[in-house]
Order: sequence, then C-alpha cells, then structure tokens
Amino acid sequence: MCGIVAYIGNRDAYPILIKGLHRLEYRGYDSAGICLLNEQLTIYKCKGKVSDLEHYVKAKNMAGHLGMAHTRWATHGEPNQVNAHPHYSQNKKLAIIHNGIIENYAPLRSELISRGYSFVSETDTEVLIHLIEDIMTNESVDLVEALRIALNQVIGAYAIVILSKDNPDMILAARKGSPMVIGIGKDEFFIASDATPIVEYTNNVVYMDDEEIAIIQKEKELKIITITNKRKTPYIEKLEISLNALEKEGFDHFMLKEIYEQPRSIRDSMRGRLHLDKGLVILGGIREYEQKLMNARRIIITACGTSWHAGLVGEYLIEELARIPVEVEYSSEFRYRNPVLSEEDVVIAISQSGETADTLAAIELAKSKGATVLGICNVVGSSIARATHAGVYTHAGPEIGVASTKAFTAQVAVLTLLALQIAQKKGTIPQSRFHQMLSELNVIPEKVEQTLAINEQIKKIANIYKDVKNSLYLGRGYNFPVALEGALKLKEISYIHAEGYPAAEMKHGPIALIDEYMPVVVIATRKGTYEKVISNIQEVKARKGKIIAIINTGDKTVQGLADHCIEIPETEEFLNPLLATIPLQLLSYHIAVMRNCNVDQPRNLAKSVTVE
Repeated sequence: MCGIVAYIGNRDAYPILIKGLHRLEYRGYDSAGICLLNEQLTIYKCKGKVSDLEHYVKAKNMAGHLGMAHTRWATHGEPNQVNAHPHYSQNKKLAIIHNGIIENYAPLRSELISRGYSFVSETDTEVLIHLIEDIMTNESVDLVEALRIALNQVIGAYAIVILSKDNPDMILAARKGSPMVIGIGKDEFFIASDATPIVEYTNNVVYMDDEEIAIIQKEKELKIITITNKRKTPYIEKLEISLNALEKEGFDHFMLKEIYEQPRSIRDSMRGRLHLDKGLVILGGIREYEQKLMNARRIIITACGTSWHAGLVGEYLIEELARIPVEVEYSSEFRYRNPVLSEEDVVIAISQSGETADTLAAIELAKSKGATVLGICNVVGSSIARATHAGVYTHAGPEIGVASTKAFTAQVAVLTLLALQIAQKKGTIPQSRFHQMLSELNVIPEKVEQTLAINEQIKKIANIYKDVKNSLYLGRGYNFPVALEGALKLKEISYIHAEGYPAAEMKHGPIALIDEYMPVVVIATRKGTYEKVISNIQEVKARKGKIIAIINTGDKTVQGLADHCIEIPETEEFLNPLLATIPLQLLSYHIAVMRNCNVDQPRNLAKSVTVE
C-alpha cells in the first residue's frame, strides 16, 4: 500500500528520498511526507501527491545525509496533513513511517492516554511511536530494545522505519506482513518498500523477513535481529530489474507502456519453459511438485482482483486440459470461511506483487491444513515467493500502473503452461494435439502485436462512449473472465460503473438495465459457444442496446449486428483471453484519458494491497 524510502550515507538525502517517493507513488498517494535528521528531526508533510510535497518544501532547508520519506494510502484517518507520515513521538526525539495496520492500536492508545500521552493524528502509527518512547522511558532501555519490546506487544502488519535525534548515525527498520528491502552501497544504505527507488544506486539488496529488525548504521555492517532477539546473517541478493523498466520511455502513461509491453512480457514468461522443438513444457520452479499436481484431488486457486480473474481462466484451462477439478477463491473470503482442505489438495496462490495480505493469509491457512501451496507472482524475493512451497515467476517486469495489464496476461500465460505441462504428463490430451497447442501458444506474442495495431480504431470508439454512466461486459466460456477483467479495468481508471457477466446470465437480471444509452461489450470470437453469443447480441439489439463486439478478423455475421466491431486475430479457444483482453485494456485507457482521469494512479486504489 503505502510507500517507504529512507537513506543513510554521505550523499544529500533529500534528492534520493524525493525521487524514491516518485518511484513508489503507485503504491499509495493521498499524502506524502519527509523527515530529515540534521541536528534536529525535521518533518515536512502535506495532503496530495509527491509533487505537492516538492512544492511545499521548495524554499525550506532540506540539508542532511540521513532521512526517510513516505507516500500514504489512508487506512486510519482521512487523507490530510495531520494524518500524513512521518509522525513524531511525544518528546519529538523519535519519528516513524509505517506501512500496514496495527490491529490492537485502540487499547494501546487508551493505555497511553491514561499515562499522559496525547495524540495529534487519528492514525495507528502514532500509537506505535508513542509506545516505543514509553518503553524507553519506563524500562530504561535503548531504542533498539524498546522497538523489539514494542513489536512483541503489537498485533497486525507493519513495515516501519524509525529515526532518532539521539542516534544521528542510525536508522531502524522492521517488518511483518509488509515488504521491506535494504539496498547496500559503499558506506551507504537505501531502505524501501520495494526495489524501485534503489535500482539506480545499487543492485545488492537484502529482503527482510517477517519479525526482523534491521539496525542500519553509517559506515558499519548491516545488523539484523529478530523480535525474539536472535541474530540473523543478512542474505545479499542481486537485483534483476533495470532502470529503463521504471521509466515511461516516451509513452504518455505507464499503463499504456505496459499494455504495449505485452508481446515481450508474454514471451518472457514462456522463455525457457516452452520448448517447441522438443515438444515440452518445463516449469522448473515446480518440478519437485509435478507428481503432486498430477495426483491432486483438486486444485484451489486463491487470489484477489485481477489475479482472481486470471485464476478463473486457469480453472477453465486446468479442468479442460488436465482434467483436475479446480475451485477459484477470493483470498479475502477463503481465509475466513474454514475451508475443507487436505494433503491431497494443491493450492495455487496468484499475486502480481507477491505481497497481497489476504493471499498471504490464505497461504498460511492452506499450509496449516497440510495442503501443498504453489505461488505465481511477479516480484522476486516477495513474501508470497518465500511463503509457498514452490512456484513460478511471471517475468512480466515491473508494473507501475496501478491497474494491472501485462501482469494479467503474464499470469494467464504461466497458467496455460502449467495446464499444458500437467496435461502432457497425465496424457489427457493426444501428443499431436499437444504439439498443435504449443505451436499456437508460441505465436501468441506476434498476434498480440497485431491486436495492438488497432489502437487508433479503439480510440475512436472510446470517444463515442466516454461519457456513459454504466456499461455491461459479456462473455462465455474462456471469455467470461475476460469480460470481468474488462469491466474491472473500466471501473478502476475511468470511474464508470461496469459489470461483467456470463452472457447467458444477462437475461436473468441485467437485461433490465439495457436501453439505448447502455453500451454492451461482447466478446464474440468464433470458437466455443459462438452461436449462443450471437443470440445474446440479438437480445441486446432487440432492446436498443449499443453493441461493441470483440470479433475475429473477417467475421461478417457479428459485423451485421454490432454497432462497433474490434477485430482480433483468430486463435485456439483456450488462448483467446491473451488476445481478447488487449482491446478492452486499450478501450478503458482511452476512455479514462478522455475523462481526464489519473490513469496510472486512480483514486482510492493502491498497487500492492498489504492490508485487509
């Protein structure tokens, strides 16, 4: 959710911090703040975006070689200057920034008030820094020990950074359930929620684990202890992302850039895994669990948002190709409904960030009941990658736009490979058919490029419908999850109400909404239930609804019925989500731009949902 960045070293901290905040702004962006230590702990913060903070501090003294900064996605308290981070302790000798939620903040707050502490903000974060000060004062311990004791008293999730006026050469960081990475340079350290603010300074990083505290001191080696006071040896890894991947590279928005990156990101997700010449699919990350997958009583896919839609595609793929029963669960519901699980079940957790709080909780629940848990995520070293028994990285590259695009198609590509690998091993599809499927999957990136070539046509359609209040998305079979994803994209970035439905379900309620003002987007590709979808289109037209149809090139039948047709190349039915999704992403993008919406940072949303 929120973005954290901190620095200690010999450089001026402010330029590093403010650039880091811009890199992290996709994580949360309703307010921002910065704290510098230069004889005094000085905090500047304001409501709004990082650019508002830059303007606010323009004429102020921003000197200092040690500092931290934060961009917020509000949980406790409305977005305003007072609730923005950082927060002082009562004596103003300590300052904190925090990502996550302290669930027992209310009783802690009441106890601290009874001890004479007063609170400026509505946040749970301010409770934590006051608690640390109280422990230091009453138990006569140093800051590190006070932090350790405090973290044993709090319940919830956190990634925190603390500065101390009395410790001008030290930064403390800690995490539980929220990501934190430390970059190691020459006599300097960089701390952040993810690697994006770090990559231009160093490629040596340490990913913190849950319940760890990092003691980061100038010109000293990194020290890590647990909240039970056990010493840990930092494990240094190499960053795999490039600086270019974090720039727009001439595109107006990150979202548009990421839409256009999909031929590459899909190809990268298949590279080294799809062996056309050998007629093989090899997902090395799950090789040890291949037999477990083949013998699974059932597979449960758990995810949130767009990843849940990818999971629905995975359900169709695995059941059709590998003949294993599949259930797809919202992680937020799965974790609370006491699901029936056994050692014969395999759970697949999907998350772009690898930090989704609900999905992490679902993983722990599944493991506690003996299920084998595999992960599909995009971020190396993420919490889900470490919490699962094994898994597969998507290799989509950094996705900065909050509304997911290339991560979705990369997830679908990996799920397709997974289904094909299991199917081949089980012998549920003939070898000749398997080769045919591999050949078609191999050319999907080229067909995605062809689909992107119709961008200008989609832009013209967007201009016609940019001011509608509602819209409906319909699809059947493999195209039903595509309809859900298309509707979600429109909602996320243009703020137009949109709903996705199985096309046949339209007449069981949503048909009441259709009139001449209601655009209905129908995925009407030739394979599967094509004739049935045509009937659904006719039902809409009979009620004067406006049809935007996604069709295969040269389809004259639907062209004679629809108001607008967007043609995409023909492919195998099971691969259709990889193509049909593209025009829906572009349609949402152009409508949002025409409505002057913030495409990369839609209101109220955050990229990495690390709280419930």
